[in-house]
Amino acid sequence: MGQFWKNKKVLVTGSDGFIGSHLAEKLAKEGARVRAFVYYNSFGSWGWLDHTNPDLMKNIEIFPGDIRDPNRVLEAAEGQEIVFHLASLIAIPYSYHAPDSYVQTNVGGTLNVLNASMRAKVKRLIHTSTSEVYGTAQYVPIDEKHPLQGQSPYSATKIGADMLAESFHRSFDLPVTIIRPFNTYGPRQSARAVIPTILTQLFQGSKQIKLGALHPTRDFNFVEDTVSGFLALADAPTAIGRVVNVGSGREISIQDLVNTLFRVTGKKAEVVCEKERLRPDKSEVDRLLCDATLAKELTGWQPRYTLKEGLKITAPWIEKHLHTYRTKIYSI
Repeated sequence: MGQFWKNKKVLVTGSDGFIGSHLAEKLAKEGARVRAFVYYNSFGSWGWLDHTNPDLMKNIEIFPGDIRDPNRVLEAAEGQEIVFHLASLIAIPYSYHAPDSYVQTNVGGTLNVLNASMRAKVKRLIHTSTSEVYGTAQYVPIDEKHPLQGQSPYSATKIGADMLAESFHRSFDLPVTIIRPFNTYGPRQSARAVIPTILTQLFQGSKQIKLGALHPTRDFNFVEDTVSGFLALADAPTAIGRVVNVGSGREISIQDLVNTLFRVTGKKAEVVCEKERLRPDKSEVDRLLCDATLAKELTGWQPRYTLKEGLKITAPWIEKHLHTYRTKIYSI
């Protein structure tokens, strides 16, 4: 990365979460002065940043707030050069039950970040999208020109947020790049995602692994590769105004993923498709496979980790931190 990040003032929203905490720590390691926007709560929790090495915390300023509060977001953006916007509600099953929350957080929160970035005259804004906006693949691999399909309230709000970000670039020349990660996995991921769901059940000794649909395919990208994509795009002037996919270019079905995890962990169990974990038929995304050609052309970025390599790092971490998961219940 050279000296690009040295003493850069960088705001990371959602830095208490899975990808955000890895990104904030990586930026701190690179010498950036990170303002970590974490969700304000009465417990005083900073999410995963509670566990960050104290030496790294010297480069990280904790900034509690709520992405839905425009004034707090304005305050967070003051004096910042680069903004990474990751704060959002992401659990697809919960979006069926609480779509208002997703509109307020994902659409309204993004509008707050866009307005604040305009006011602060930031040099770059990296807005986080998701491969879920594509819905079930109409062709593969999926490039950035693939149609967008709102197959869940979650994906619909992310499409709305993406369009707002694009509009601010076109209307006000805000230097926005939309990064569109495919299925990121790794240490710290919530059990609302499939890999931790499988691993937590295996490590607690369950005789049955309860899952939703087993036929869909996904493009899994290790979190360190996703984070390197964020950094590469922020340092690429040619990415301004662009939507850029970040993914591995490999697909695997959930059934084959389960079998891979059996081999990685040396454990095995019966796989059961549980009705309550299934998405509505028209909402299920059956296939995702990334075309990350543009990311490579613009930045030279490409993934370094194979799926097996990433799983060999992720599985031991989840086993060691099994106490942080509610393994006995299905949380939407």
